[in-house]
Amino acid sequence: MPGTVILTGANGSSGLHAAAHLLHTYPDFTALLTVRSAASTDANTNTLRATISRFPASKASIHEVDLADLSAVHNFTTFVSSSIAQGELPPLQSNPLQRVLLGPLTFVAHAAMMLRLLEHFDAKHGARVIVVFSVGHFCKPNPMTVYVPGIPGDLDELVHPWVDEKVRYQYAKLAATVWCYALNARLQAASAFPRFSHITAVAINPGDSADSRVFQTNTLAWIRIVVAYILVPIRPLYRLLVDPTWRPSSEAGVDIVELAVNHDK
Repeated sequence: MPGTVILTGANGSSGLHAAAHLLHTYPDFTALLTVRSAASTDANTNTLRATISRFPASKASIHEVDLADLSAVHNFTTFVSSSIAQGELPPLQSNPLQRVLLGPLTFVAHAAMMLRLLEHFDAKHGARVIVVFSVGHFCKPNPMTVYVPGIPGDLDELVHPWVDEKVRYQYAKLAATVWCYALNARLQAASAFPRFSHITAVAINPGDSADSRVFQTNTLAWIRIVVAYILVPIRPLYRLLVDPTWRPSSEAGVDIVELAVNHDK
């Protein structure tokens, strides 16, 4: 049964493709697409508006939610909760939490949003929470940083990390992934609240997307050059021989939506 889908970071690299796939393939769903800035001067949000305009029959709306501002997150969840309670929106079918911020705020904001909306998920037909992690959370070195991610002994370091921004990103993704599995275990074991057993939390690795804006904006020049002139051209061969997760963001966007709303997958 079509319900409401909340897609955070909908104007991101994979978010734009996810929004397009959702509106094209599942037009009966109500899509709440959140962005950090809904200003008319934001080029990425304007691209999202252009995407929505291609599907005039879709039930999509853009909402400004700065995930670095917990009050904005709470205001948004209050709006969604009241809209569902009053019948203005159908129950939540899925909530793909995929916005990337350089810090643990992505984890805190998404956790707050999900937990506040839990009671408004579709208990009868089932629903999913999709947490998007990345290869950056694996406890092994990667080309972007010499530091290996992990949960520090001093948890204050999650809020005030002493190392570079890449590790802030890794901390956030690792914390979100661990939280996802813990949440799912509690949902399935909630005997006192059987309606929650129809909600599933799923973590997905969208893969390494060489065409992601993270490699093009506020990035060192040598990284932009390597990605544009080496990694992107050899991506098919690299994907075949070395890393099958090295794929375009369009594929990641499609998989996020399919996992969110197609419960046969």
